[in-house]
This record gives sequence, structure tokens and C-alpha cells, in this order.
Amino acid sequence: MASLLIDVVAAAALAYLLACAYLYLAQGRQIFKPLRDIEATPADYGLPYEDIDFRSGDSVRLNGWYVPCVGARHALMFFHGNTRNISYCLDSVSLFHRLGFHVFLFDYRGYGRSEGRPGEQGTYLDAEAAWQYLVETRRIDAATIVMLGRSLGAAIASWLAVRHQPQALVIESTFTSLPDVAAEMYPYLPARLLARHRYPVARYLPQVHCPLLVVHSREDEITRFHHATALYAVANEPKELFEISGRHYDGYSTSGKTYEQGLDRFVRRYLTLNGDRSI
Repeated sequence: MASLLIDVVAAAALAYLLACAYLYLAQGRQIFKPLRDIEATPADYGLPYEDIDFRSGDSVRLNGWYVPCVGARHALMFFHGNTRNISYCLDSVSLFHRLGFHVFLFDYRGYGRSEGRPGEQGTYLDAEAAWQYLVETRRIDAATIVMLGRSLGAAIASWLAVRHQPQALVIESTFTSLPDVAAEMYPYLPARLLARHRYPVARYLPQVHCPLLVVHSREDEITRFHHATALYAVANEPKELFEISGRHYDGYSTSGKTYEQGLDRFVRRYLTLNGDRSI
């Protein structure tokens, strides 16, 4: 009987260790889910655009689209989530264009037509390169750039906003940190200790000093709503918490006009402080 108990305990311990090893080794595949194929372009939505190639600080070739808006005085940098690529974000691009923005969106390394393999530090380098492209190559005034990140993209945008203050920052459906999400998904494993990718948004936001909009849904099944309230609590003023409906990957679309109107209110409130009524 004692021998059987020892065997059961040993098997359970081995299974536990294997689960920890899998979580540690496979987390990159769980976090980054890129697609290479480009399914559509802004032209399919009736929007003129430029296909842009630029390089990161470590010489990785990146790809993005610049969608101009006639008469716009502001540019929006869009940071997509962890799945697919920029060609799946065109409904959002069309919305941002309607709000009166030039739009620049790009694929992180390993996504779409961008070279390389994704990783946390690599996505930061990609974001820095995208900012430098807008400011140095296109000569866009940094004070007129709005950053909008969705899910994982919001973490990347928050990191960039610490280093280069934008005119405003919008973060949607994001988390306090990836280890916090992992601990909720794997409560019986030491997920925080095993996390190799951290994206600590709650640590970045207190260092951001621009108007902030936190967008989240109580129906988000991946990143629970308490992440939004925690991020809002640590952020500096001026800040707003905007509640939408829907699940993690489709809240911005299922919320429809509510989402668009919420963004429009935020834009008009904080991008017109200096008398600029161009939007």
C-alpha cells in the first residue's frame, strides 16, 4: 500500500513538473499567434494607402500601412493584438479614418510581411522603430500623435508612451501584466515565476503623462474587467474608463456605434484643448 502511494505521489509530481515545463517552454506560442497571409488591404475599404517597409533598431525589416486622411491634423498609431496581422484590423482603420486621423498600423516581427520572430523585447524595438518612422521619416509632429493599442498591443503602446509622450493614449481589453493573466488561467501552477514575457502595463502607466482612455468589457472572458479598473487606478489624470460590451476579441465591433461614439467623445475632449477643432 505504501509503495502504491509513493508511485501515485511520484506520478503526480512528474505530471506537475511536466506541466510547469510545458508552460515555461510553450508560452511564446501561446502568447504570439501570428499569421503571414495578408487577407485584404485598405484599398478594399476604399482607402488610399502607402505600403511601408522600415527597419527596427536590430535591423529586422518591418512592414506597415500609412492611411492618409485629407485635412487631418492628427495621426493615430495602431497596435494590434497578439493574433493574425494588420489585414484583420481594417474595420478599425476605417473607423479611425472617419474620426479624422491619418492612420499608421504595422506588423510586429513575425507577423504579416514583417521578418523575424516575435518576442517581448522585439515588439518594443518594433514600436520604437514605428515611432521613429512617423516622427523622423514622415516628419509628423510628436505632439499630434495618438497611440491606440488593443490587448497585447496596448501593452506595447504603453511601453512606448513612457518613452515618447503622445498626445493621448487609448488602451483596449488589456491586462495589468501577462504573469497576472497567467496566474488566473493556471491557478495551480507557479505561473508568475515561469513567465518569460511580462508586459507589465500596470508598471508603465504611472509613468505616462498624457490623456488616457481605458476601454474594456465586463464580458471579456480572457482579460477580466478588474484588470481595467486596476490600470485606471494607477494611471495619472486626465483619465477615463470606457465600458463596452462583447468578448475579448470582438468587443470593439459588437459594441458598434457605442464604441465609435466613446472614442469620438474622448478625441473631442482631449484633442481640442488648444483650440484645434480639426476633428
